[in-house]
Amino acid sequence: MIEPAKPIIIITRAEPGASQTAARLGEMGLPHILSPAIELAARDEALPDPSQYAGLIFTSANGVRFFSDVSEVRDLPAWCVGPATASEAVREAFSPVHQSSGDAHDLAHFIAHHWHAHTPKKLLHIANAAAKGMVKQALENEGFEVDFVPLYEARPAACLAADADDALRSGQNTIVLIHSAKGAEAFLGLAKQADLSKTRFVTISEQAARPLQAVQTGGVTAASHPDEDHLLETLEKVLANR
Repeated sequence: MIEPAKPIIIITRAEPGASQTAARLGEMGLPHILSPAIELAARDEALPDPSQYAGLIFTSANGVRFFSDVSEVRDLPAWCVGPATASEAVREAFSPVHQSSGDAHDLAHFIAHHWHAHTPKKLLHIANAAAKGMVKQALENEGFEVDFVPLYEARPAACLAADADDALRSGQNTIVLIHSAKGAEAFLGLAKQADLSKTRFVTISEQAARPLQAVQTGGVTAASHPDEDHLLETLEKVLANR
């Protein structure tokens, strides 16, 4: 019996995360194409004096990277949304690093639950300009003061990678990995000439999958937990059931 060819996995997240995902797919023996749908760029934002804060909030590894590019401060507690963000904070030598698990709401709850009673409730949140402010709102409801500084922004890429465009247009067996709602929107804009009705999508969360509801696809499967490990576990399940 001839085993069907493995689908080609198209990675759409921004760099440097795209290369990290590609490395893991390589370890899994899966053919893949790097085609970031969004690009990250620094914004001309003034960073307030970190010494006035009792901690930093990071809701992505990219937030850690962009803060580290403009500040040498590493001795404020770093409150991180998940393992990938916490790993980046450790790599950048922040200490202490606190790791939540889940989404922005989970992080806000984690901070409020673990906050020392006599520590001033003033935090600085570094994130993408498109962040929806859920952490800030949730913590302010708990009596915290949170300043938000969007040190970077995500911009749609100019085009798909040529081999990704060829794979989609020729109707090859493809699965597209989606890491954010903004990434999904950008991908759809770049792939608007392609027929996606047989293309399957694996997304990091239900929220990231929502823009895909606007088009006909070969199926959308969301990870049960919004992190890279669960995304790749979901991909393995989709591949096993193909």
